Amino acid sequence: MKDGAAAQSTWDKHANQVIAGLALLLFALGTVVYRLTEGWEWVDSFYFSTIALTTVGFGDFTPSTTGSKLFTVFYVISGIALITTYLNQLGKRFALRAAKHKAASDGDT
Repeated sequence: MKDGAAAQSTWDKHANQVIAGLALLLFALGTVVYRLTEGWEWVDSFYFSTIALTTVGFGDFTPSTTGSKLFTVFYVISGIALITTYLNQLGKRFALRAAKHKAASDGDT
């Protein structure tokens, strides 16, 4: 039981760094794939990666090849899942801090 608690504590301690690293890898992957499949400049590829993952979708760039369209489907789904995981983890950290702060203030009175 203690091993499970220790593992959970380790994950909680490093989750934000792991998720941020995965997000950077995902942005890099998207940038490289769009550069290679669409032939866009590096900045345009990074721009589209950002627009796709944030689901803004301005429409000024759109994938034109079948391969990049299929990649975009899985890229956006993965990105949304990763962003949701990050926001969930962030919410847990805020809730834990609030609970600790409340417990500390309850102990003072």
